[in-house]
Amino acid sequence: MKILFVQDCLRSGGTERQTVLLANAFAAAGHATTLLTFRPGGRLARTVSPQVARRTLQPFDTHLDWFAPGLLRAAGAIAPDIILCMGRMANGYAGRLQHRFPAAAVVGTMRTGKSLPAVYQRSLRAVSHIVANSHDARDTLVTRYGLAPEKIAVIHNALVFPPESALWRNEPLRVRYGATAATRVLLNVGMFRPEKNQRELIEVAAGLPAQLDWQLWLAGDGPTRPACERLVAEKKLGSRVKFLGFHQDPTPLYCAADLAVHASVSEALSNFLIEAQAHGLLAVASEAQGIRECFRSGRTGWAIPQGDRAAFRDTLTRRLSEPALAHAERSADARRFAREAFDPQTQVAAYLNLFKSLLRHP
Repeated sequence: MKILFVQDCLRSGGTERQTVLLANAFAAAGHATTLLTFRPGGRLARTVSPQVARRTLQPFDTHLDWFAPGLLRAAGAIAPDIILCMGRMANGYAGRLQHRFPAAAVVGTMRTGKSLPAVYQRSLRAVSHIVANSHDARDTLVTRYGLAPEKIAVIHNALVFPPESALWRNEPLRVRYGATAATRVLLNVGMFRPEKNQRELIEVAAGLPAQLDWQLWLAGDGPTRPACERLVAEKKLGSRVKFLGFHQDPTPLYCAADLAVHASVSEALSNFLIEAQAHGLLAVASEAQGIRECFRSGRTGWAIPQGDRAAFRDTLTRRLSEPALAHAERSADARRFAREAFDPQTQVAAYLNLFKSLLRHP
């Protein structure tokens, strides 16, 4: 098969990581794979396999995510069998691609909890098929946007960083940030954007019982980071809240932390939470689309109503105070669940099987 990925930019977000993982895997399986982005560069650009052909549309980075000059011409030159649109901007062009190339199977994707713009909705109605990355996302497409359920496949995100067979405890990293053996480290990994809501995690943590020995590690970069840093300074939490910056591979962070925390208001499925579960981290997360599919609810993760800080703090306090044996048993369950539910080989095979079925039955 000739497979074309369309993506606006290879920034460091979860959708972009899934794009690179899938493109690399399809190419390794022997399929002619091209990754076409609107903007050049991006933090994940260097993680694309040499087996994947790379094309960019903007001759220099205009910083306009929606600007795709020559998209139809470039796609025509590639003549793909499958066009997979990843991200909101690319999906906005999916309908136009399907109209121009009716012999190709254009596959739209639903990987967001945000409201879909009209152009996105029109595209999803025009494409050959849609992949939603959670059952919640599929239900949203059916109930809110009136799309036919038989047109939608659910394929969960794949683990981008599967844990090593023997998990290790990253004590040097804990020491670097002043965490003792008794300190419980709360971890969040994600871009600093308004919808990711790291500010809420700081507010929640600030109200934890004074006797608890905790740190909150926030890994990532983005436009809302400076405001979060100011909030930490205002609350005098500099010794407890650590800003770790962007990590190409967050595995060492998972191996140093004790609990995953998440307060995003807009999700379809959280890469961070499934990666954290795979490394044995229990999770406390605000309710959002697809969140309950990231863990075994009530056993390896707990979903909290949006904005209920008291409930979030209470759940955190109980988890941080849990006996070591019970915590270890739950952690083992989390690892098993994530490795089985989000196995990369399984997810890659699901995409390829879908593509083959679309080519057999256009």
